Amino acid sequence: MYRSHSCGELRSSDINKEVTLAGWVQKSRDKGFMIWVDLRDRYGITQLIFDEERTPAAMMDKAKSLGREFVVQVTGTVIERESKNDKIKTGDIEVLVNKLEILNEAKLPPFTIEDETDGGEDIRMKYRYLDIRRNPVKDSLVFRHKVSMEVRKYLSDKGFIDVETPYLIKSTPEGARDFVVPSRMNAGQFYALPQSPQTFKQLLMVGGMDKYFQIVKCFRDEDLRADRQPEFTQIDCEMAFVEQEDILEVFEGMTRHLLKEINGVDVDKFPRMLFDDAMRLYGNDKPDIRFGMEFGELNEVAQHKEFGVFNNAELVVGIAIPGGNKHTRKEIDKIIDWVRRPQVGALGMVYCRCNDDGTFKSSVDKFYNQGDLAKWAEVTGAKAGDLICVLSGETNKVRAQLSALRMEMAERLGLRNPKEFAPLWVIDFPLLELDEETGHYHAMHHPFTSPKPGQLELLDTDPGAVKANAYDLVLNGNEIGGGSIRIHDKQIQATMLRHLGFSEEEAKAQFGFLMDAFEYGAPPHGGLAFGLDRLVAILGGQETIRDFIAFPKNNSGRDVMIDAPATIDNDQLKELSIQLDMEE
Repeated sequence: MYRSHSCGELRSSDINKEVTLAGWVQKSRDKGFMIWVDLRDRYGITQLIFDEERTPAAMMDKAKSLGREFVVQVTGTVIERESKNDKIKTGDIEVLVNKLEILNEAKLPPFTIEDETDGGEDIRMKYRYLDIRRNPVKDSLVFRHKVSMEVRKYLSDKGFIDVETPYLIKSTPEGARDFVVPSRMNAGQFYALPQSPQTFKQLLMVGGMDKYFQIVKCFRDEDLRADRQPEFTQIDCEMAFVEQEDILEVFEGMTRHLLKEINGVDVDKFPRMLFDDAMRLYGNDKPDIRFGMEFGELNEVAQHKEFGVFNNAELVVGIAIPGGNKHTRKEIDKIIDWVRRPQVGALGMVYCRCNDDGTFKSSVDKFYNQGDLAKWAEVTGAKAGDLICVLSGETNKVRAQLSALRMEMAERLGLRNPKEFAPLWVIDFPLLELDEETGHYHAMHHPFTSPKPGQLELLDTDPGAVKANAYDLVLNGNEIGGGSIRIHDKQIQATMLRHLGFSEEEAKAQFGFLMDAFEYGAPPHGGLAFGLDRLVAILGGQETIRDFIAFPKNNSGRDVMIDAPATIDNDQLKELSIQLDMEE
């Protein structure tokens, strides 16, 4: 055997034991007559000692030749360490080596394999297999494993069955762009990689599986950002004979279980918030409720004067920044510059200081008196010492802008504590969303989402008013899961597809298999999918998912380690009946 113990398990109780260890050389210190080597594996570090009094000369020479990241096997005796190290678990002992074998030499790594490394992100992604040896990345992958196992345990204990669904499926026009896969045996035809197993899990409910789950890879060819990858992992779930409340109860329980088992945190409250209220109070559908700064709509108290900017706006809305009155004019100007950035898009910002003596000082004192500004403070909940920040414009745009400012100021004020967890259900989403460019409606979630009971008739008269029987689970300002009660009636599904612009022929071609299945006794059903990558990152105190994925893509969707995507040779293209037109 290569090792009798790992490099993280030896303690004082093991002194005088003969042991065999294997791992990587973290570093060595050569004092001439004595050499210390830190040997590392996944479990920790053990210090090895070679000295000329007790170590043969040939082995001393071998020890002197060891470089960083050499793979070695050693046998020796556990002895008490003279200079103990309380920073590592094995710090009370060391191993006096009597046998050393170099299993593999190593080139000098392009960055140091330490917690605090000198390697930038690009170089670490290129040599990701080396980056994984560092504790922060290794620990993140171990943490992900722990979360996944707790998910499997919880769902299995609740009677859910893990079922695999196909990866090579049919492309559909709904949602994000598909990744497509050419079929050699069916020239000119293509599979698509699944954006989710949505239709298959519904078919499993028709098949009587009752409770399904799968930790599954999904694929979306869409623009990337820090918390998004072209391939990602979902905890995909579906249940039959359920209503919305049944699903919320099960997955509240799972989230509570994870927070307790993984983070040692007890969370009792999972408040419910209507989508409309989330947009009105926070400007987005995934509000972070760990802190206040709720929106105050100021139209009634700000549009009665001669200030045209407000008078011409569809919405005037503000937030109170706690303790913000301490900001200097220069600091406030920087906040104004921040909201003017293209990423936010505001044209400017009006502000009002709430002084300790109960008076107010605003950037628009020419138009508003103390009584007016007191009403601003009342609407926004501002107190003495706060700063009121006000934006105005078209409703949807200004809400998004103020939401961005709210999150930025919370970050600056240290209000987004990663060790504090505030879950929230957002419910009653719109069923349909209007595309302003085309004037057509599309499904806010997906075309299989059921409208709220009693609202189906509104599809013909006021489609924008129809609410979906849908729900999102939000944690600390991030959507970690979302789902809905599904349509399980063929005629209702056909009506939904018609309102989404599908002709009868298109609906049959794309989704005929599902609607045909509904004719054979489809039960009422619904489900939810968690984004595992994002869930793990948030439970781990982060909001970017990359370090919790073993081999992530970069912001351009590339794997720089294996250099993918890449071209393929002409013979492969010919075999796949693909001809590339390289002309502009």
